Amino acid sequence: MSAMSIRLPDSLHRNARAYAAREGVSVNQLVATALAEKLAALGAEDHLRSRAARGQRGAFDQALALVPSAAPVEGDVLPD
Repeated sequence: MSAMSIRLPDSLHRNARAYAAREGVSVNQLVATALAEKLAALGAEDHLRSRAARGQRGAFDQALALVPSAAPVEGDVLPD
């Protein structure tokens, strides 16, 4: 495991301490979890951008053409 020293504004540090206490974890654990969540979100965004870049409109239209036409399920309609 690695150690990292970071500088935080006092207000952010106070909030981190308060939420860590509320969650019953250390500030270090709170920060590690928050960083892991952020990195996962960034990774998901990268993955989706990569997939979108490989997409082909023609292939999408062909796949969509295979979907049968049906009325939407009750409550599953766009508002007017």
